[in-house]
Amino acid sequence: MARPLLFWRVAAAALHPCADRTPAGAPLRPFNGNGLISRQNIAIVEIIVSSGIRSICPGFVGACVEAEVENPAENPGLGEEMSRCEARLKATLDTEGVKSLPPVEATRRVYRLCGKDPSRYRPAAEALMRRVLQGKGLYRIGTLVDLVNLASMESGYSIGGFDAGMVAGPRLTLGIGREGEPYEGIGRGRVNIAGLPVYRDGVGGIGTPTCDHERTKITPATSRLLCLVNGYDGDRAGVERTALRIAGLCRKYAAGAGCRISFYGAAV
Repeated sequence: MARPLLFWRVAAAALHPCADRTPAGAPLRPFNGNGLISRQNIAIVEIIVSSGIRSICPGFVGACVEAEVENPAENPGLGEEMSRCEARLKATLDTEGVKSLPPVEATRRVYRLCGKDPSRYRPAAEALMRRVLQGKGLYRIGTLVDLVNLASMESGYSIGGFDAGMVAGPRLTLGIGREGEPYEGIGRGRVNIAGLPVYRDGVGGIGTPTCDHERTKITPATSRLLCLVNGYDGDRAGVERTALRIAGLCRKYAAGAGCRISFYGAAV
């Protein structure tokens, strides 16, 4: 049997000045006495790319960004950057052109190969850009969600943003959603993730390129951010640039510290 693809932590200090080599945290204790998920101080130390994903996208490369952060309700400087990004998109793209961006096109192709209609379940980056191009503007939700959305719009990559303290365990697996698999999308209720790429922790699904799960969502109390950049286009350089951009935004707007950047997949 072929070994699953794992990820390995790189010397993050060489990648970004806010990075360090903080080791993995304490042993996994994902439940409190009431059987509910409790906040953890555990670093992600392994991501497994399943054979299902490898078979349809052998060149997949992802980046994991972790940082200790603050989450102000709003940040004028970040809002100005978002507004400038929106203006650039309107000046250079239309809604059909978004589909042709390599990261978006590759993600849509993987959806079709998994049996999902990408025009019904749009990848998040595409959905964000379409919203801007349709004149609806972006919601300003909070510093951490906003900076993830900005990095996604700038790059075209769908990026999962999570409260790392709510992730169950130090290991994630990227697989394909199953029929009937329970999944509570943020602000969406029950989502049919059958045929969608999905990250799972020790409890269940936490994120797809279309939407993330309520259980691990970013909140005002989030103090440890986990971001996953999904490079279905296999462009290691593009994924790395995006990871570094997230780290920089965390440092600039969210008091980011202890940043760790790692890569996983076939093209690392």
